[in-house]
Amino acid sequence: MVELPDKRAKFIDWYLEVVDRADLSDKRYGVKGMNVWTTYGMRARRNLDAVMVRAIEATGSEAVEFPALIPETDFAKEKEHIKGFDAQVYWVTKGGLSDLDVRLVLRPTSETAMYPTFALWVRSHKDLPLNVYQIVNTFRYETKTTRPFVRVREIHFFEEHTCQVDEAAATARVRSNLAAFRAMAEAFALPYVPIRRPEWDKFAGAHYSVAFDIPVGGARTLQIGSVHHYRQNFSVPYAIRYEAADGSQEYVHQTTFGLSERLLGAIVAVHGDAKGAVFPSAIAPFEVVIVPIPSADAPGAAERTASELADRLRAGGRRVHVDLSEDRPGAKYYRWELKGVPLRLELGKREAEARSASAVDRLGRRTRVSFDRLEAEVAERLVEFDRALTEKATAEFRASFSVARTLEELAGSERVRVVAWCGQEACGHRIETAIDGALLGTPEEELPLELPTIGACVGCGTSEGARWALAAQPL
Repeated sequence: MVELPDKRAKFIDWYLEVVDRADLSDKRYGVKGMNVWTTYGMRARRNLDAVMVRAIEATGSEAVEFPALIPETDFAKEKEHIKGFDAQVYWVTKGGLSDLDVRLVLRPTSETAMYPTFALWVRSHKDLPLNVYQIVNTFRYETKTTRPFVRVREIHFFEEHTCQVDEAAATARVRSNLAAFRAMAEAFALPYVPIRRPEWDKFAGAHYSVAFDIPVGGARTLQIGSVHHYRQNFSVPYAIRYEAADGSQEYVHQTTFGLSERLLGAIVAVHGDAKGAVFPSAIAPFEVVIVPIPSADAPGAAERTASELADRLRAGGRRVHVDLSEDRPGAKYYRWELKGVPLRLELGKREAEARSASAVDRLGRRTRVSFDRLEAEVAERLVEFDRALTEKATAEFRASFSVARTLEELAGSERVRVVAWCGQEACGHRIETAIDGALLGTPEEELPLELPTIGACVGCGTSEGARWALAAQPL
């Protein structure tokens, strides 16, 4: 058993060690920042994707899939967008031994891939709204230090792209996306803050951007997703227009909603502890692990009973693993705690005779589960575990913020700071300099915190137009 680094004192070291030892990703691939999804990590990813798909399809969005290569001619049509990505894209310049007539971009995101086709799909107001999503890999030449899930060059990416009849409908779609993410975050037991980014930090080409941020230790935060309102910034250069009911030609208003494998990194970062990863049941690779404890008096009995119980749980849709390895029970307990399994059932001779298993959830709470009510009691334990995990994460989330009244209080911050800001860019940059980080923006929804009466802007001292904003050091 190897002791993990201290999460609070050495967060990055702890995070990297957990991802590696829990076997979620293998970073030894030959291209920096392009990591291998292990079998265990893939199980978590597929479960995470399933949660996202259910939530977004409940809002009427449908799946599509576009090619990964984008012609430079299409990529260059939206100048502000290409300016935002030109330092991060991979260019394809050859096909075999021949130089390409038109260079191709390996998609960093899909606006410029999708929108020429949207112009063909949308002809009439009867074609609207168009709400489609895809889950694909995107590629960005990340120049900073890469870290599994949170900063990579090949990104497992969910992106919804929509076309709406007018600005009000696009605004309504943004609100729908915010509600959809709220449902996802509940399944992940993941507290977060939706924050409207300041003008200088919004997505290139957007009218405005709302990002989802979580605290991950000290003054650090991690952006785990975003929603963007484009107005007509893309529909005009890509000629996405429709014939209105009165016969006039109108350009659509557009939105996007993007999430990535950072969500998996966020779940590890928020819920993990000194023993390793902790997964909420919705995305756990295995919801239940059964550990049979062999007995010399009854060889194979515990293993047979464990397999029978696993079959019953699987028949009810549970993701179950029976650990039949030759390791000692203590080593098995350690391994599955490290891997974050929500519920462990321990089954020895005494348990088999009593027709009940010892049940230990990942938060260390021990109870018993009867064989006669196995399915119902396992379901109850998992619900209780998820509730406790949410309560624990929420308490830690609330403790991660504090109010700063002056710029001096931002230096060396050990929490995400809530500050009064007048909205002026110059004051925003003063705040960023003081915290050696970023002014994340203004909360899109009421913060789940008890805040004092707002005072004067910490940047300039004026009270006019002051609103709460968050400042931190993005990871």
